[in-house]
Amino acid sequence: MADKKDYYELLGIAKGATTEEIKAAYRKQAIRFHPDRNPDDKGAESQFKAINEAYEVLSDSQKRAAYDRFGHAGVNGSSGGAGAGGFGGFSDMGDVDLGDILGNIFGGAEAFGGARRRQESSRGQDLAVETTVTLEEAYEGAKKAVRINRAELCETCGGSGAKPGTSVTTCKTCGGSGQVRSQRSIFIMAQTCPSCRGEGKVIQSPCAGCRGAGAIERESTVTVRVPPGVREGTSLRIAGNGQAGYRGGPAGDLFVVIHLANHARFVRNGDDLYAEERISIPQAAMGCEISVDTMEEPVTIKIPPGTQSGALFRLRDRGMPHLGARGQGDQFVKAVIDIPKNLNAKQRDLLREFAKTLGENPAQYEDSVLKKIFGH
Repeated sequence: MADKKDYYELLGIAKGATTEEIKAAYRKQAIRFHPDRNPDDKGAESQFKAINEAYEVLSDSQKRAAYDRFGHAGVNGSSGGAGAGGFGGFSDMGDVDLGDILGNIFGGAEAFGGARRRQESSRGQDLAVETTVTLEEAYEGAKKAVRINRAELCETCGGSGAKPGTSVTTCKTCGGSGQVRSQRSIFIMAQTCPSCRGEGKVIQSPCAGCRGAGAIERESTVTVRVPPGVREGTSLRIAGNGQAGYRGGPAGDLFVVIHLANHARFVRNGDDLYAEERISIPQAAMGCEISVDTMEEPVTIKIPPGTQSGALFRLRDRGMPHLGARGQGDQFVKAVIDIPKNLNAKQRDLLREFAKTLGENPAQYEDSVLKKIFGH
């Protein structure tokens, strides 16, 4: 007994530890040194056996009292089974479910061949589709028809999967639990029932319409209401239009992802719109009023004298509606000065005279720059 390690040290607890503290410490150490977590590690296997031996003694009030007074000699023979090769003990724990002790590492009983019972009915899966809308549709709102392939509830059996006039029966193998259990050492192993495949129910006479699935895949058309102000990538949820639920469960949802088509006139940035308006040199120099398009009716804006190419003019509340809120963005009009590419003789003469009034010498560029700019 002299070479045995102190049971309290094995579990990492103090001598005055409570029953709950002992149990918690044991679970922690069992997880750490469990052979399934430490394959091919003989040291871990030995430590695991020693931990079980320690727990068997310390979890029993009488054995613990004897150990506290006389050490290992006080419990010699009572715990030898654990040290000799069994995993022993668990005197106050009853049956220990593997998923309870090791679930946080190995993913529950399923990691050891077990299975969780499938619900009698469950919600259908969600679906996602994409559709493209024009800027006008995004501005005003629209209704779009989208085509999808989805599993729909079988009308013949109402989703039960059973032939009309028959019923779904409880599995006799598992008694409806969807699992069969077996004991391996100290652990209770749960596995998927081979008869019902975890359903807990058995269909003796499958529905001819859906072959027992409870749903049939069909191509369907769903009308989607596109609200004003939708942006690129907006996802619209259509409740109950996804895959049919399992065994009569509720259907999933349909998510429609919006894409915006490019517009010939406007560029969108958030809820603001941008457009270009070309003006002539005289209009830019002397100022004018011009009509510009908006998403609704044309409006008139003033171009002040001396406007430079690239100047931005703001039209408040002429942009896109705010999605789900009041108000609209703005529209920005970019003035682009239109330089004529071809001048007749009279226009060139007038331009030379204008250059002279600016103190420039037309001779320095009329044979080079003018030709490059105006093509003559």
